Amino acid sequence: MQPETETILVLDFGSQYTQLIARRVREQNVFSVIYPYNTPLEKILRLNPSGIILSGSPANVYQKKAPFPRPDIFSLGVPVLGICYGLQLTAHLFGGNVKRVKHREYGHARLFIDRREDLFRNFPSRIDCWMSHGDQVRKLPKGFERIAHTSSSPIAAFRNKKRRIYGVQFHPEVVHTPMGAKIIGNFLFRICRLKGNWTAGSFIRDTIKAVRTQVNDERVVLGLSGGVDSSVAATLVHRAIGKRLNCIFVDTGLLRLNEREQVRTIFKSHLHMNIKIVDASREFLRALKRVEDPEKKRKMIGRVFIEVFQREAKKLGHVPYLAQGTLYPDVIESVSFHGGPSVTIKSHHNVGGLPSKMKFKLIEPLRELFKDEVRKVGRSLGIPKELVDRQPFPGPGLAVRIIGEVTKARCDLLREADWIVMD
Repeated sequence: MQPETETILVLDFGSQYTQLIARRVREQNVFSVIYPYNTPLEKILRLNPSGIILSGSPANVYQKKAPFPRPDIFSLGVPVLGICYGLQLTAHLFGGNVKRVKHREYGHARLFIDRREDLFRNFPSRIDCWMSHGDQVRKLPKGFERIAHTSSSPIAAFRNKKRRIYGVQFHPEVVHTPMGAKIIGNFLFRICRLKGNWTAGSFIRDTIKAVRTQVNDERVVLGLSGGVDSSVAATLVHRAIGKRLNCIFVDTGLLRLNEREQVRTIFKSHLHMNIKIVDASREFLRALKRVEDPEKKRKMIGRVFIEVFQREAKKLGHVPYLAQGTLYPDVIESVSFHGGPSVTIKSHHNVGGLPSKMKFKLIEPLRELFKDEVRKVGRSLGIPKELVDRQPFPGPGLAVRIIGEVTKARCDLLREADWIVMD
């Protein structure tokens, strides 16, 4: 993202809702990124955030190895909003008192607003909110004041107006807090004073410029699957460098009905891209013979795909860049850190595989986007609706939907059934 882009930094302390916070910010046309809670200050300074949001956490501030940020994040001169654990952490770091409650509070609560300004500007005197916590702030730090409470949480929201530090005990990012988006909006636009100018159009312009700068006069290869991510990535890169993009579509024999012809029609005939269609179906089915374990199927398909792609890419001659449709959740899921929610469970096909096996420089034009944002960009690029709005399809294709050995007959039957359901 361009340095001049307004950016909200979400520091992740292990909440199941962290990605939701980032999405709620982006829904209001403000760019947001998620960093681990212990991110070095130098990296935060390079980001130059316009505001910081501290996520919730299953931890409590008094436990051993509780996730604490660098305390100097409060001295950057930008507004800070702590959510749930983020509120408790802020109170604790500034000298307030946080205590365990006898009964964990979970569910709907009625929030009584004491100060209907800044964070709660243009709010009624009471709203519904969603609580999920086992600790409470019992005593405010010096310089802080209460701005909302509930019947069971005497301090459900606070602020230090002078330092622009705010905290809420509830979760404004979830739909169970009906006015939560407005609370986040007030933080963005009234407290951080942002404009909200991050749109699909601005993303496309910035990305095209960035790809042109990165690639210069070189060529790029892209493995086109016909899915939403690779299709939008291909269209973006094609807008940037035109015919210097070379797409390789591998027919694994595990695709949806008529998928190969659909890709050929859309990308070659309508969008006028360089695309090589490779029929490797026999190669894949031969490799999958007598393989029944789902994970072994997945690994085998990945191995054969790399072999086929590498073979075809070599035929193109000197192509130093590989473009991929990596998304932001792919990036988050590939990072493991203490207290974070996203410890790697399995390798994602977009963050491993091709780059590690082949000597390419990587281009990932979508790595800052969530899936719904990719679809918005696709629509803005003019990609046909039947492609940009299609249902997700697993990378290994029909093979993961077949119990037992994968055969051509089983694939053909499943293809027809899938088409009937989707039609």
